[in-house]
Amino acid sequence: MLLPRRKVRIETERLTLRQPMMTDHRMWAGLRRDSADFLCRWEPAWARDHLTRKSFTSRVYWAQRSIGNGSALPLFLVRREDETLLGAITLDNIRRGPAQAGTLGYWIGQSHARQGYMREAIDAVVHYAYNRLDLSRIEAACLPENTASRRLLEKCGFKYEGVAQSYLQIDGRWRTHVLYAALRMDRRGRTYAG
Repeated sequence: MLLPRRKVRIETERLTLRQPMMTDHRMWAGLRRDSADFLCRWEPAWARDHLTRKSFTSRVYWAQRSIGNGSALPLFLVRREDETLLGAITLDNIRRGPAQAGTLGYWIGQSHARQGYMREAIDAVVHYAYNRLDLSRIEAACLPENTASRRLLEKCGFKYEGVAQSYLQIDGRWRTHVLYAALRMDRRGRTYAG
């Protein structure tokens, strides 16, 4: 069953953030395959069929359903100048009611890392979450040794909040993560990890 399509498109200085489409499969699979060594140490273990068209189709339908029902905002980062897929960012686990919060996750292809693209995307998604989705809190977690991701979150205004033991299975093992959050009305000042 297909839900009514609700399109989300966020423009930044260099990027278009948009939901995945079936026509993205070849570029997505190629980018993930070429960046596998770079990504796998930070991500949950890939299923055997991770890069297949069938798996990607499920991903596209999940994105469409999630945007339609307001539970997540899965977006691809597309460089506008040449329509190249660079990575993805997802605001997931959107909670309403008294929480008004969501959890941020992201990845970028190895050849596009450390060029400011993900910072541009995070800033845009957080702004969208505050102003269009009316969220109050955006959470993110990463492995303690992922210094690039930790620095990125801090540059985007996220504050260190603590440690979660055995938080997620990464590369096949339960791993402890450091927790960060950005608040719409943040009066905490700057915080640093210990």
